[in-house]
Amino acid sequence: MITYRAPLEDIRFLLHRVFDYEGRVASLPGYEDASGEIVDAVLEEAERFAVNELLPLNASGDAEGCVFENGVVRTPEGFKEAYRAFSEAGWCGLSCDPDYGGQGLPHTLQFLINEMICSTNLSFGMYPGLSHGAYNALALHGSKTQKNHYLPQLVAGTWSGTMCLTEPHCGTDLGLIRTRAEPDGVGPDGETLYKITGTKIFISAGEHDLTDNIVHLVLAKLPDAPPGVRGISMFLVPKILVTDDGSLGERNAAVCGSIEQKMGIKASSTCVMNFDAARGTLVGAPHKGMRYMFTMMNEARLAVGLQGLGIAETAYQSAAAYAKERRQGRALKGAAEPDKAADPIIVHPDVRKNLLTMRALNEGTRALAVWTAINLDVSTRHPDAATRQECDDLISLLTPIIKAFMTDHGFTAANLGVQIFGGHGFIRETGMEQLVRDARITQLYEGAYGIQGLDLVGRKLPQHAGRLLRRFFHPVAAFIEANMAEPGMQDYMLPLAKAFAKLQQASVWIAQEGMRDPNQGAAAASNYLRLFALVILAYLWARMAEVALAVPEDQRDDFHKAKLATARFYMTYLLPEANSLFTTITAGAGPLMDPPAEWF
Repeated sequence: MITYRAPLEDIRFLLHRVFDYEGRVASLPGYEDASGEIVDAVLEEAERFAVNELLPLNASGDAEGCVFENGVVRTPEGFKEAYRAFSEAGWCGLSCDPDYGGQGLPHTLQFLINEMICSTNLSFGMYPGLSHGAYNALALHGSKTQKNHYLPQLVAGTWSGTMCLTEPHCGTDLGLIRTRAEPDGVGPDGETLYKITGTKIFISAGEHDLTDNIVHLVLAKLPDAPPGVRGISMFLVPKILVTDDGSLGERNAAVCGSIEQKMGIKASSTCVMNFDAARGTLVGAPHKGMRYMFTMMNEARLAVGLQGLGIAETAYQSAAAYAKERRQGRALKGAAEPDKAADPIIVHPDVRKNLLTMRALNEGTRALAVWTAINLDVSTRHPDAATRQECDDLISLLTPIIKAFMTDHGFTAANLGVQIFGGHGFIRETGMEQLVRDARITQLYEGAYGIQGLDLVGRKLPQHAGRLLRRFFHPVAAFIEANMAEPGMQDYMLPLAKAFAKLQQASVWIAQEGMRDPNQGAAAASNYLRLFALVILAYLWARMAEVALAVPEDQRDDFHKAKLATARFYMTYLLPEANSLFTTITAGAGPLMDPPAEWF
């Protein structure tokens, strides 16, 4: 009973009407061939693949899961064929460098296709998603030999990648890792070789049967490493060693010890990886591994945010379809369909509230994703350095918000979908309970909500004397000033202006109180992140309303009318949460930190 079609009309509205894709992205150097027409065609083809190839495998993949036998992981039936079709169609290298076989298309297009993949089969999407992260890390920090040997294979999808961070005794605090790397001679090309020894856990796609080789990017410490995160280096450790001519050689001592029995994403292999003097090479400079790994982690955080949106969209579409079909009770003002035994449950206000909450946050967070993706393209391709820096600053500010808020919404939306289905949502055959289980991990990996809040408050706000914060505050203030008196915009601008003022006040409070007592900023961090997210979405909804209002009233179709109605719902039903969040933020750390630990 899962229902999904890619929201192409909404996507086109954002690309071409709200964010000026042609002017901001298609005009960038290297993207001349990525016109809006080309992008639309690629999106339609991506929808066909996601709906026809990936969605049918979602429930069966969940039921079958991955199987671990004698050190080998077997993915569920149909996954190998789907992955082969995926890679042969070129989806693995969509936004990758043409020098390594990629298509060189914009990140914006990659973001939108990732949402479709996550909507239809989150487990499947983990495999190419991890590979893309490994590609980016090596493209930025790898040696010439590493790039030439590994990037073409990652782009083609014949090899896949992982990121190996977590160890049994440490997760977020990576300074505690024990995996070690010892020099072991010099390779033919002059690169120092290393033996990597240690155990990593929770390694997504660490072992599987989809590709010929797996490229592990492993964090480890050299013998002379300084303590903590300053002593972490990154190493490239292939599952199968690569010979001097780039062909596959003998099996490396990097093996899967077991796979986790998980709550969700069961068709994605989550592995314990044992490195027993496995051979590898250093990526970049010694002791710079955390900086390099953040290349993967920051991309992964954006990608995980899209996972939340993808699940939320499927939950909404499925729940909306069910609400229009399921008959229970009568509309309170009188039977909506008196010739039937009961009315469809969409007549009930509480069902509508749940559906509108899902829809408003889906469309708002999709706007946030597209806005971020366009800024990412500008930050990497624009000829002006100052413009690139401005966009990079904004992305840095938005990354923890996207990761935390969008995954929180994904889980909430999945649960609201189950609520609309009622008892049937609790039953496996409807597919709704799988969405809840799959969504839950997105709130945890790549840094849980609290970690993202600390990143926002502790790193992003004070960075460069508040420069990152100004990248958002200044354009929002200018937008409010320019549109407050515009006809028809008051319903959207006044709520935005009030919430924006609360965000500004909260930012000042955290800056002042955090300097006095670091617990003050930490205690406020999660609520501040949510407040920030709500204001961002209010700003984006006001921009979408502005575009919809520009269509003459007698020419507005249902799409534009629905946009304005959903914007009004967001401003009146969801944005007022900003007031309670501000009250909680300014309550300070006392209510949290005053009770002695022994009271718990």
